[in-house]
Amino acid sequence: MFPTVLRAVSRRPGRRGRRILAALAVLLGLATAAALLQTAGPTPSAASGGSLTVATWNMCGVRQWGCAGTGSRQAKKAQVELLVHAGGAQVVFLQEACAADVEAVRAELGDRWHTAFHSYAWGDRSGRVSTVRCAEPDQGAAGLAILSAFPLSAVGTVPAQQPSVGLRRGILCASLTARAVRLCTAHLSPAGSDRAHPRWELRDDQLKALVTAVPQRRTVYGGDLNVRPPGSGNPSTWVWPPGPYTVHRECDQASPTARSGRATHRSGHKLDYLFTGFPRTRCQVYDTSASDHSALLVEVRTA
Repeated sequence: MFPTVLRAVSRRPGRRGRRILAALAVLLGLATAAALLQTAGPTPSAASGGSLTVATWNMCGVRQWGCAGTGSRQAKKAQVELLVHAGGAQVVFLQEACAADVEAVRAELGDRWHTAFHSYAWGDRSGRVSTVRCAEPDQGAAGLAILSAFPLSAVGTVPAQQPSVGLRRGILCASLTARAVRLCTAHLSPAGSDRAHPRWELRDDQLKALVTAVPQRRTVYGGDLNVRPPGSGNPSTWVWPPGPYTVHRECDQASPTARSGRATHRSGHKLDYLFTGFPRTRCQVYDTSASDHSALLVEVRTA
């Protein structure tokens, strides 16, 4: 059975939003939806040279991290494909992904798609650092990834403080040379991540490193930042550096002074973000039903 189709709520539906909803309705009625997804391409407006559509999703694909009940590998891969085919995403940031599953999605999308991958690592008390593996032997390493319909260049990780003992996530960046756009996706360390120093806060350093790695305008960056938006109700507001919400606007930012957004985690909090220096034309939150996180998608004008 094909997995539940993405359910989207849009800030600015307009004609494009109605076309997306119509496409989803068609997919719901097609008995051959899986075969269709293998051959369909991005929607015409998403493929136009003057716009770029970027999505971010924490797949919860590392089953040993409390993800065993969030859907099968096939369901998760199919949801990524739906972000492309129904959502029009030309770039997808993924967190808690498995290397083999990312490559399988890329193969399904076709030869013109490209990937970059950064493995999570575990630091133990002896100083040894090892790559984190996904639960099933054929899944490979666990990590974060960038899927792109355009060739990627200048791919690399951004140095940032990580736990001395515990899980080391990371920041992965790449450029779309053809579009002159810098992309960065991050998975930040929640409070208490350093088992040797549980009171240490790492997100301030990591957020600063992320923001410093991108240009002022021609960028889209974000991911699972493991922190709520800045505001009086968030005691961790101080970890946010200048730049986000000001120089760079967030996908779901309703006004220049707004610092909120729709929840993206089943806890009821917003933890997933997409910031950009480009004008935004669409922001959607997708309930994928295959993760403890919703997916977030932004469309921007690049010309």
